[in-house]
Amino acid sequence: MNPRPVKQPSVILSLTPILVLVGLLFFTIRLFGSDALSGGSQIVLLVSTAICSLIALIHCHVEWKSIEKAITGNIASVATALLILLLIGALSGSWMISGVVPTLIYYGMQLIHPSVYLVSTCVICAIVSVITGSSWTTIATIGIALLGIGQAQGFHEGWIAGAIISGAYFGDKVSPLSDTTVLASSVSDTPIFTHIRYLMITTIPSITLTLMIFLVAGLMHNASLAEQSAGYAASLKDTFHLSPWLLVVPLVTGILIAKRTPALITLFLAAVMAGIFALIFQPHLLDAIAGDASGGLTAKFKGLLITFYGSTHTETGNPELNELVSTRGMEGMMNTVWLILCAMSFGGAMVASGMLHRIISVFVRFMKRTTGMVASTVVSGLFFNITTADQYISIMLTGSMFKDIYRDKGYESRLLSRTTEDAVTVTSPLIPWNTCGMTQSTILGISTFTYLPYCFFNLISPLMSIAVAALGYKIYHRSEK
Repeated sequence: MNPRPVKQPSVILSLTPILVLVGLLFFTIRLFGSDALSGGSQIVLLVSTAICSLIALIHCHVEWKSIEKAITGNIASVATALLILLLIGALSGSWMISGVVPTLIYYGMQLIHPSVYLVSTCVICAIVSVITGSSWTTIATIGIALLGIGQAQGFHEGWIAGAIISGAYFGDKVSPLSDTTVLASSVSDTPIFTHIRYLMITTIPSITLTLMIFLVAGLMHNASLAEQSAGYAASLKDTFHLSPWLLVVPLVTGILIAKRTPALITLFLAAVMAGIFALIFQPHLLDAIAGDASGGLTAKFKGLLITFYGSTHTETGNPELNELVSTRGMEGMMNTVWLILCAMSFGGAMVASGMLHRIISVFVRFMKRTTGMVASTVVSGLFFNITTADQYISIMLTGSMFKDIYRDKGYESRLLSRTTEDAVTVTSPLIPWNTCGMTQSTILGISTFTYLPYCFFNLISPLMSIAVAALGYKIYHRSEK
């Protein structure tokens, strides 16, 4: 018996799994808040995958082997990204415990002055976020400290939160340690450092305009310098052995990146270097992490391994700094890994069923030129950020939807990866019901709508992406080297 011919789904039917996903995510986020990423969102993705597969099997007459092959192929395509995420976890822990990150924070906080508070806040958050690769960690730790300083100086809370979020999401957007950066590059099949270098074309003008606005606003504000920053700096100095020699680690890492060393090698070497520096500069912290006061080599080795793979908590005498220097290691990346696997399963089912291609056909009519294509990608990314309420899922869907279109039109994949980051990563904290918006609003104690007008980097980035496309500046085709 011959199999029945595959039937093309309608647009409404194609949107059904996405509508189910959006509806379930809405209730899941209402129930769990920012903890939705700990399992609730993953289950929702699997349920939506099941519904999509069921429609494909019954209505579209797609064979199960085709769906299974698409899902496994999607997962295989991000295998390298999953390894990178695990290395990022190891690197984040080792850079913190070795004193690399505390040294950068310590010197960065010396920049704070009343007249340049806003621009300094943005710069400090950007530095910390680039080093840690996490906007959430940056805002929840150093961001809280800077918030108190700004409030003591009399700045409007919207301006303070805007500077913190703008800087934090600059780092989240361009850091090779950021999971969103890894995700955007991997979904579009773009080497991560190629993706980051191409991002700079739109990111540097966006952050420059942002810093200029914060600088002018700060110079127009008169307030006395809070002494709180000195207390944080003193606590860091008392807890860690801070030394300019620790800056060798990020310097060598930067050189490896500049030489286009593969990401896996770069991250592995960066973590190993930090581990060696931890043994040299912070042996007392490794003993504390291992829970062994004997001070022997075995205790230090145990503490170092825990730093790479597990959670660490360092007592600084300051609750906010305790949060800042706490690390999660490789195990802290498992929720993201789980989410990626579930999201790729959903994307594979959507592709195999023909639903994703059907939805894409609606956008194709607006993508006759480069500007229209980039603008459609930006609008779609923002749409998914609003409807799915999660930046990871939005990156996945945006990259999957437009990857074939960009390739068929002859554009290099880095244009898609850059546009996806410009559209999705930075706009996620501006949406109140998005996991990012909910988290940052809760952490800072400031309404999303209050800080939204002051998040200049987040507002400028998607517009800059469209503007650069309209100018045709460095828009490469696959035939070009």
